[in-house]
Amino acid sequence: MAELERVSMSLEKPLLQRLERLVRASGYTNRSEFIRDLIRGKLVEEEWERDEEAVGTITLLYDHHQRGLSDRLTHLQHDHHSNILATTHVHLTHDLCAEMIMVRGQGKMVRALADSMRREKGVLHASLSMSSTGKSLA
Repeated sequence: MAELERVSMSLEKPLLQRLERLVRASGYTNRSEFIRDLIRGKLVEEEWERDEEAVGTITLLYDHHQRGLSDRLTHLQHDHHSNILATTHVHLTHDLCAEMIMVRGQGKMVRALADSMRREKGVLHASLSMSSTGKSLA
């Protein structure tokens, strides 16, 4: 673990009170952990903005009865086979499926893949959870 440095901050009292509420509501035991995670979150955003190699999860909710949709989604994944790390397919109801696709690649490519899946007719919802390879977070 890296050596810890103590820092001091100045905040207006109302802002400090809001910070304390956020820390408690988030279940953190102290401010330091909360602020470290805020900083790491911002660093991940910057990695994506700089189009660095990143990791993401595309979550899809779709009607598998939509004609040709499963084939189109599979085709998109085959087009990016070197970037797809894992896929989990879950049957939610007789008609609805959820799919979680873990992807690794340049940020713009991952976003473009998620967007192309989102636009497919029959996809009811798609979201992209962005993360990092972790190289710059340690």
